[in-house]
Amino acid sequence: MRVGQAAEMLQVSVETLRRWESEGRLRMARSGGGQRLVPISEVTRLLAEKRATGVERPIVAGSARNRFPGIVTRVEKDKVAAVVEVIAGPHRMVSLMTAEAVDEMGLRIGDEAVCVVKSTNVIVEVPHRRETRA
Repeated sequence: MRVGQAAEMLQVSVETLRRWESEGRLRMARSGGGQRLVPISEVTRLLAEKRATGVERPIVAGSARNRFPGIVTRVEKDKVAAVVEVIAGPHRMVSLMTAEAVDEMGLRIGDEAVCVVKSTNVIVEVPHRRETRA
């Protein structure tokens, strides 16, 4: 991929990528026209390193107001996706997420978790009315 695309994905400047190349931290190739190209494997490796170091700033405030603390009661995952169920008071919350997210959070049955719900749509349905009983 082009250097600018890689820089955007890694949330750094093109100059940073050039510096990383000269320092040996990043391997780049050259196109037939001499343009710098970054292999996707290098971008993936650097993103994994970034996640592993945990350099992201902690969240101290958010706009979602629907927060449900509870206990993880089910974790089912395959190589790509996962289903996580949390019992939060009388509510059963089910989240579909990546298997990678489950692994990064170390989610296990019995763990405490907070489900945060932010939705742009809430749909209300009315069931078919039953006949009144005598």
